[in-house]
Amino acid sequence: MSGREKTDVSRLPQSCMIVGAAPEEALHRAGEIAAAAVCRGADPPCGQCRDCRKAFAGVHPDIIHVSRLTDNSGKQKRELSVEQIRSMAADAVVLPNEAQRKVYIIHEADMMNLSAQNAALKLLEEPPAGAMLLLCVTNPDKLLPTVRSRCAELSVNGKSPAAEEAAMKLAKEYLKLVSKGDAAALCRWCGQNDGMDSAAAEAMLDCAQSLLADMLCLRRESVLPDRSQLLRLVELCQRCCTWLRGSVGVKHIFGLLAVDSLSQPETEEK
Repeated sequence: MSGREKTDVSRLPQSCMIVGAAPEEALHRAGEIAAAAVCRGADPPCGQCRDCRKAFAGVHPDIIHVSRLTDNSGKQKRELSVEQIRSMAADAVVLPNEAQRKVYIIHEADMMNLSAQNAALKLLEEPPAGAMLLLCVTNPDKLLPTVRSRCAELSVNGKSPAAEEAAMKLAKEYLKLVSKGDAAALCRWCGQNDGMDSAAAEAMLDCAQSLLADMLCLRRESVLPDRSQLLRLVELCQRCCTWLRGSVGVKHIFGLLAVDSLSQPETEEK
């Protein structure tokens, strides 16, 4: 079904944390996963079976949404409460109504208060058979480490938050070494990191380009005083990404970074 991401639910654990840049992004992805979880057709979510139609219409009885309650004035409360989590845990042991499993989508799960998070620990670690828990978050750091460790982390763009964080860290290390102009240190760093796979290398180069773009647009303090050097590094990173997609080896790419990152453009003799 075009426009909807397919999900092999059999590969997912029962407790997942879905990270999006905005609440709507995480919720949309959770809806697709929930539809796949209740789908009875081939290649879920098929979008054609009765369960899929109900899921995408928002009326499937085995897809339960848990969100912040409203007060007497109709204003949404600041937190998800411990009572809501306990109620969800009690309902999770009840058999599904129509599908083979029940799916709980927790909106803004990073808004659970401390008591609610502690109440969720056992449920996340040992969900009842036939229950799936999808925690939608925009800021995973608001959750207890014990909560995060009990969930598989997924992101809307398909990359794990841990992988994105590692790529950004490497990109910052690379640019810092370039800014120091120490060719020997840069060569050592490239040699230490040229064993990563091509996807990780491309992610690091993408992050480096993003940082360089911010420096060029003055959104971030530049580590390099020369604007022309910033532009040259952007071009180098773009070239390396293109070659990686063309099956050039990671070792070759890092060798190129070690040599060309500090090289100066040739100037015409006067």
